[in-house]
Amino acid sequence: MADTANPFLSPSTLPYGLPPFADIRDEHYRPAFERGMEEQLAEVAAVVASTDSPTFANTMLPLERSGQTLQRVAEVFFNKSSSDSTDFTNALEEEIAPRLAAHSDAIRLNPDLYARIADLHGRLDELDLDAESRYLVERYYAEFTLAGAGLDDAGKDRLREYNQRLSTLTTRFEKNLLSDTNELAVVFDTADELDGLGDGERSAAAQAAAERGLDGKFVVTLVLPTGHPWLADLTPRSSRERIMEASRARGIRGGENDNRELVLEITRLRAERARLLGFDTHAAYVTADQTARTPEAVADMLGRLAPAAARNARTEQADLQPLLGDGETVEAWDWAHLTGKVRAEKYDVDFAAMRPYFEAERVLHDGVFFAANRLYGISFSERPDLVAYHPDARVFEVRNEDGSELGLYILDLYTRDSKRGGAWMNPLISQSELLGTPTVVVNNLNVPKPAAGEPTLLTYDETNTLFHEFGHALHGLFARVTYPKFAGTNVFRDFVEFPSQVNEMWMLWPEVLANYAVHHRTGERMPQDLVDRLHAAEGFNEGFLTSEYLAAALLDQAWHRITADDAVTDVATFEAEALAAVGLDNPAVPPRYASTYFAHTFSGGYDAGYYSYIWSEVLDADTVEWFRENGGLLRENGDRFRKRLLGVGGSKDPLEAYRDFRGRDAEIEPLLKRRRLDG
Repeated sequence: MADTANPFLSPSTLPYGLPPFADIRDEHYRPAFERGMEEQLAEVAAVVASTDSPTFANTMLPLERSGQTLQRVAEVFFNKSSSDSTDFTNALEEEIAPRLAAHSDAIRLNPDLYARIADLHGRLDELDLDAESRYLVERYYAEFTLAGAGLDDAGKDRLREYNQRLSTLTTRFEKNLLSDTNELAVVFDTADELDGLGDGERSAAAQAAAERGLDGKFVVTLVLPTGHPWLADLTPRSSRERIMEASRARGIRGGENDNRELVLEITRLRAERARLLGFDTHAAYVTADQTARTPEAVADMLGRLAPAAARNARTEQADLQPLLGDGETVEAWDWAHLTGKVRAEKYDVDFAAMRPYFEAERVLHDGVFFAANRLYGISFSERPDLVAYHPDARVFEVRNEDGSELGLYILDLYTRDSKRGGAWMNPLISQSELLGTPTVVVNNLNVPKPAAGEPTLLTYDETNTLFHEFGHALHGLFARVTYPKFAGTNVFRDFVEFPSQVNEMWMLWPEVLANYAVHHRTGERMPQDLVDRLHAAEGFNEGFLTSEYLAAALLDQAWHRITADDAVTDVATFEAEALAAVGLDNPAVPPRYASTYFAHTFSGGYDAGYYSYIWSEVLDADTVEWFRENGGLLRENGDRFRKRLLGVGGSKDPLEAYRDFRGRDAEIEPLLKRRRLDG
């Protein structure tokens, strides 16, 4: 194939560098990966071949310019493999993952390159660098050192084996999970079995069945977490039980999609690799380069929260028990349904009754975009002339208040069998002054798609998720940095959730809610008394919500605090003992993710880092307090948050950026109050 036929081998000429999806075919990916790795290795070889003494200009700048072809193909391919996978992408990902791990090792374990970086790091005070350039040297030195650049040759060889094997295993884990999730979708024969669901939900279930050739039936596809949003409304207890049991069966049924042996091998290899790198555990290795710094700091925080959360959940459970018949006990599949009843009775809040007010287009344009416009002055216009990677993915151009270009935002809202579960943000193009690149970001959600002509009505949680993921998108759009390494959301993992969590606040902000919460049929705005009742119910069921999250976070920590000498042979036993040790072993409150479908930690890059959500929530809750104290949805507030925090990307220490924004370190009290853990 001629080079000119491969769209990855040169920058796109489309607006904002949008990848030319209409021209990209399966046969383009492998050659582009191979060319990209070859080019970057040659670029690195040229750096280390220099006989000149290391300087910032002859070492750091060419490093930051290297690998542009590889970056172009990798961003597009891994977005496709997660949002629209095929047999081809699955096979290629399994093939390419260990090769990419080896490629990364070839750079980070290069002794001559490390020597040049170490030389610069040792002379930082002599180099007269600006703050971002100085931080670039510091980050490269820290990351190369943690990656094993200082190991001897035998150690490096062993490390390469670990990294390649782990890349293969984590890729396989994700593919197994997607396959098992699709296979375990629950088929119902009659509409009566879905009693309690709204018209839109039944339409989505019928559509999912039709796509599987099951006309006349109904299919409930599974979501990534243990619980399913429809459990709250489903009246038949047996239907709820079937969905919950299917969800919890993922990865433990035997056969080719069983993830139990993968969990055991992944955690063992991570522990062995950590010891090779000089750490007692993988958790110690990971947190050493996060804001937390040590697993003990993580354990201290989570341990402070868990007892109160478990106590609150038990109190909530006792309140639910009288709603069941004699001889019945509250089970995991009952919780959402029963709490919905209590919420409706105690606060007169019915989340199902809110769905007609959460029509997706109104939420997007008059909620998510509206809040961003008021806060930051940015505007959005759909670009149907620009082709995305899937017909459901829509492209929006984003501009600043003065009309200047900011970037492209792509929204891929609907679930499909080819998309992995959950919701996330990906960059396709990341801004950098050095490379002259613009910004293109993608939000993926998994909202069931109704039949043609039916409105897409979001649940309360799906609406919240859209605001959350858009916070990541704003972080990616606003970051203005010199070096690619610091672009967008390239920050410490236990900080990255902070901007997205802050953006959730605007969902219920009075000015925003009043603008988008309009009944899709009558045009009436959500009644103020319903809004008032919603606020009165804040904190309701918080024991359950905090417990299910903490159970997953502590399970992640438990797996990654094993040492290389610990022998773990049974996943279920390890899970049970880990949860019992922290008092979160309530069968009615299962972890948000069990190990065999815990994609965050076994395939999603949050290994030993799932604590990040609540760690970041300390900053989030403290920031919400700041916005409230300073008038809320005001341009001057948005400008400060954008300039001092979102706009710096990863170009400075994130806690330093937070102090610059807030004027002090974050305080934990607002989080404790929000989570009802201050009593």
